[in-house]
Amino acid sequence: MIEARKWRWSHLYLIAVFAVMYAPIFYLMFYSFNSGGTMHGYEGFTLDWYREVFADTRLLIIVLNTLVIALLSGLLSTVLGVMGALAIYEVRRRRTKNTLLSFNNVLIVSPDVIIGASFLIMFTMIGIKLGFISVLLSHIAFSVPIVVLMVLPKLQEMSTSLIDAARDLGANRWQVLTGVVLPFIRPGIFAGFFMALTYSLDDFAVTFFVTGNGYSTLSVEIYSRARQGISLSINALSTLIFLFTTLLVVGYYFITRRSATGAQSAAGRGGSAAGAGKGGAR
Repeated sequence: MIEARKWRWSHLYLIAVFAVMYAPIFYLMFYSFNSGGTMHGYEGFTLDWYREVFADTRLLIIVLNTLVIALLSGLLSTVLGVMGALAIYEVRRRRTKNTLLSFNNVLIVSPDVIIGASFLIMFTMIGIKLGFISVLLSHIAFSVPIVVLMVLPKLQEMSTSLIDAARDLGANRWQVLTGVVLPFIRPGIFAGFFMALTYSLDDFAVTFFVTGNGYSTLSVEIYSRARQGISLSINALSTLIFLFTTLLVVGYYFITRRSATGAQSAAGRGGSAAGAGKGGAR
């Protein structure tokens, strides 16, 4: 009886938490189909606000800018983050490793306003014009520590016997990296890439400081439009962004599940081969 009551209260708590988180989003999505033009009274179903979004050429260019920045920063930060995680993993002295991890975590725990202002000052001092390059560099900078934190735990899970076995079989450092290490940490690499991608898509504070010369991203554009007054085209645009982000999360879930299944089947085949080898030796 007590266990059933605990189960009931825990589920009610989860339902309440998810309701608080998702109710505003569903409210926004619901009124994106309102023909009345306001968020106070629902008058009827319409897709006019979505047609308005797709008819806005400037907005479509901004969407393309946002996707290009997110993909490029995600790919580059994933490469740099994997290299950084490997470098930290190879450090043997505990104090040095903790120091490097602390430096890595500074950008994650620092307020976005401070990071954005710092990048603005730096780009102004070194003469980089605010625009595509400044936004891309800043997104790479705050995404790399996230990738490091996603990849490093997978490296720490990896048994050193795998590397030792590969070296005993004559593999060089590059073959060990590409044939043993990278396949093992692949789930962490995918996790880091998707985290960097979503952080780049969602970022506003840092991007707000480093945009310029007519270059803008979706988060900055939505903010500027919201300041001009309530328009249900913002609801429609926000709904599309939410659905796109949901697809990314679902895709990441299936990729990691597939990777885990592949790793388990590979381990099973390896165990079967080892068992067969022992049986043959007997």
